[in-house]
Amino acid sequence: METVKVYDAHLDSKKRITLRGAAFENYNVKIYKNGCIILEPRVLAVPDTISARSLKAMDEAVANFNAGTVSSPIDLSDF
Repeated sequence: METVKVYDAHLDSKKRITLRGAAFENYNVKIYKNGCIILEPRVLAVPDTISARSLKAMDEAVANFNAGTVSSPIDLSDF
């Protein structure tokens, strides 16, 4: 693997390290017993699919609605 940047860093008073010129806002950190620390960039994005658990919950909600198992109406006139 090619080295892109080399510099020394130190911990501040709150035990933090600043990454100079960081390309990403979020990182996954892995710390190994031998002292190695691996930072993997993470891009937080909306998933392309809906989980099976969410689909099941939606199906149950629609079934309850169709069966008439619903709460009383909510008055939103104040808004």
